[in-house]
Amino acid sequence: MSASLGGKQRALSHGAKDGFVRVRKRDLEKLSTEVMQLRDFLPRVLNGELIERLQQARAAQTVRENFVQEQEQLRQECLHLQSRLDAVQTECQKEREEKLLLREQLWQSGAELQQQADFCSGLGSAACSLLWSCSAREDTVTQWLADELNVVSDCLPGVFVCVMVQGKLQSFLTVAAQTLESFVSSLDEEVKSQTEDHNSQDHQFVLALAGTITNIAAVTCGREFLSSSAHVLMDTLMKLLELMKPGVFPKLKVLMLMALYNVSISVKGLKYISENPGLLPVIWTLLDDGDWEVCLHSLRLLQSVLLEEEVLLLLGSSLLDPDLQARVSRLTSSVQPSLRLAAQQTLEDLQALQQVPVTTQAVCLLMNFSVMSRYPLNKA
Repeated sequence: MSASLGGKQRALSHGAKDGFVRVRKRDLEKLSTEVMQLRDFLPRVLNGELIERLQQARAAQTVRENFVQEQEQLRQECLHLQSRLDAVQTECQKEREEKLLLREQLWQSGAELQQQADFCSGLGSAACSLLWSCSAREDTVTQWLADELNVVSDCLPGVFVCVMVQGKLQSFLTVAAQTLESFVSSLDEEVKSQTEDHNSQDHQFVLALAGTITNIAAVTCGREFLSSSAHVLMDTLMKLLELMKPGVFPKLKVLMLMALYNVSISVKGLKYISENPGLLPVIWTLLDDGDWEVCLHSLRLLQSVLLEEEVLLLLGSSLLDPDLQARVSRLTSSVQPSLRLAAQQTLEDLQALQQVPVTTQAVCLLMNFSVMSRYPLNKA
């Protein structure tokens, strides 16, 4: 068969001319016969398993080509991600350096701010301590009020008519109220009773402010001014007394109570204080404070409330509360003589309210305490 094919190839090659081949009919028939025989014999030679292997090989080749393409694509993506990672790392490093720089600047700013705060606290403490000492002189307070008030003496001794004019005292009282409120708000409710520093500049600062306010209220014109033009300050003092926990900063509480008591000597001041719904709850709370001076000055403020008929009519039902009498009664057994005496007097007044009409009781009290003594001017 191969010989015949070779002969045919030579015949075909010799007969080729201009793309045409001259083949004899007999040779063409033999070629057709051989092709048909190959078609018959080829499936016998190439069994199904070999064909399947060839198909698998072709499929594997296709898969390999796809895998190579995917691998190349992944490699390109990896290079792209690597370049992005390098850029992000560079940017992250730059931001880290900037953050460290900003943190250092922040620390320096915080240190400078703390130094400024300490300086301001020290300056405020020193200035207000001097102000407190100066306010211990009645003529000094009168001079301060001369810039804020025009004081015109009436025909009756000790009676003044005050007319408001522009001055600095109002601004001072506003700042004082804000400072006191800020100080109390900054206290940690859980640990302040264990960690309070009575010698700190902040504490001395607010003590000096409260002491100055107390001395202003100890002067007649000062009481009139506070009663008519410092309502925000009065409300702030009662609010802070309610917020401060028992046993915390008792000296500050005492000064605020003294200021309220001095203001209550003025009928106008007492009326305004009594209209505050938090007055009696504050007094009730402070009667159980634990510090005997706080309890004493709370009783003094309560006694002042009991002297005004309008106040008795306004608070009569609250003053008859058994819980209030029970708290006052507990203080009658105090080891402090002044506190024990004040508690006994207050308890008698409260008990008398239950035995006679309110108006009659008010007249009796006014006869017994026609002249209320103010707290003396004090120094830092």
